[in-house]
Amino acid sequence: MYKISFIICFLSVSFFAACTGGSESKADAISADSMKSNIAVLASDSFLGRKPFTEGETKTVEFLQKKFREYGLQPGNGDSYLQEVPMVNIKATAAPSMTVKGAKGSFSLKAFDEYIVWTDKADSVENLDNSDLVFAGYGVVAPEYNWNDYANLDVKGKTVLVMVNDPGFWAGDTTLFKGKTMTYYGRWTYKFEEAARQGAKACLIIHNTAAASYPFSVQQNSFNTSRLLLDTRGLETKNCDMIGWITETAANKLFKAAGKDSALLMEANVPGFKPVDLGLKVSTSMTVQSTYSKSYNVIAKINGAKRPDEVVLYTAHWDHLGVGKPDASGDSIYNGALDNATGTAGLLELARHFNTLTVKPERTVVFLAVTAEEQGLLGSAYYAKNPVYPAANTVANINMDGLNRFEPTKDIIVVGQGQSELEDYLKTEVEKDSGYIAFENHPEAGYYYRSDHFNFAKAGIPALYIETGVDVVGKGKEYGEHLHNEYTSKDYHQPSDEYNATTWSMAGAVKDLRILFNVGNKLANEEKWPRWKEGSEFKAIREKQPLN
Repeated sequence: MYKISFIICFLSVSFFAACTGGSESKADAISADSMKSNIAVLASDSFLGRKPFTEGETKTVEFLQKKFREYGLQPGNGDSYLQEVPMVNIKATAAPSMTVKGAKGSFSLKAFDEYIVWTDKADSVENLDNSDLVFAGYGVVAPEYNWNDYANLDVKGKTVLVMVNDPGFWAGDTTLFKGKTMTYYGRWTYKFEEAARQGAKACLIIHNTAAASYPFSVQQNSFNTSRLLLDTRGLETKNCDMIGWITETAANKLFKAAGKDSALLMEANVPGFKPVDLGLKVSTSMTVQSTYSKSYNVIAKINGAKRPDEVVLYTAHWDHLGVGKPDASGDSIYNGALDNATGTAGLLELARHFNTLTVKPERTVVFLAVTAEEQGLLGSAYYAKNPVYPAANTVANINMDGLNRFEPTKDIIVVGQGQSELEDYLKTEVEKDSGYIAFENHPEAGYYYRSDHFNFAKAGIPALYIETGVDVVGKGKEYGEHLHNEYTSKDYHQPSDEYNATTWSMAGAVKDLRILFNVGNKLANEEKWPRWKEGSEFKAIREKQPLN
């Protein structure tokens, strides 16, 4: 069904040959067969879904080290290919209900159906016992937008109720913040972080499918399951005792009990909105079990010939969801073939390809396969806080999370329009092949903050993240969008995300990897440093770092 035509194959081979010049042979070119071979191993049942802390991790980490050695790359962390990532596995089991008391009496909300809660604290978690409930709008403190939902508000020891996404979104007001494009202030992770900074005991985010970009069922899937987090023992970290989500319907019950109504959700979109003490007290509990262990990032490098202290960093996450709930066919292994065996295989292929060049890059090129992306971008977060190569010396990050397993597309989709000059580098390389860059259709979903590149951006490093295009050569956008939607609805985070040797030509991945190679190779050989663009929230971070 997905066989590529002879003409497309011929044009692709011709293009690749033209780009390689005299620095490599045809045999050294980026190879679909090489990628398919590695995907077949990484996404096999024997790798058990590649979840950290399992036999699947052991096999994956051993395989990646073996391939880096086979391809002739040097260890990237001193004399080791590994970076230890201390983590903790937290199993929080919530009580079946939450009691709400107010002036008009009391009632209960049902866990799972109306809310879910968990904790990011491994030890000393306190339950909610008649905790005051405060509605704090979007829960945002953004001086650059003159917005502070916590102004003159003391929430220490209280439970805050906040809205997901950026101010203005629920009311359709595109004049606030970045309009339809979500900033990090809109992400649920930020809401919990800010509530903790404010001293709140608990934080509940009001769910809305459009605002969150996924249904409440996505949150329900993780109810009372174990979660991996970084081991922060010995560090000063702030976390609420309890965090979670509540349905919009349940939130409206709370407003009604407080003598308010859903109009509060609209009022929170008006500049100068004042938080509201709802006059309610909430109580619920959970039991917590914590297990400490270590996972691993896998890292390799090619030393720069002229400026070895300056680094271009390619990344992909090697992990997936492991073994879980069986699907209708009884399959319980979440193989993660597209997500992200393809990106990991692409990382290996770029590493192999770079090391075959007769002219070595002037800057050091690092290939980092990170752990626990599916658990909250943990491996990249740990690296960003404990970098092997300092952020000030890292020129750029190019991240791969899902590559095109079928036919090539004319377009490549940039996630995070207008963030950095890497977008311009990509545009130049794509247009050399008569293609074009496009931008994500749903910037309000905040995808720029939902993959590993985000942690490097937070460290000030310009970061590029692409998605597979939809304008399929010879078949058009409608066909490409169908493929995208079919995967999202049927295979994303399901056991059915498996490698298919019959249909996966990987021709599209070869083309896209060639472009990402060209971008990285240019960065590795020029003296210029790419910059963040005006308006990026990460620009100031880079400017505070030592001059390059």
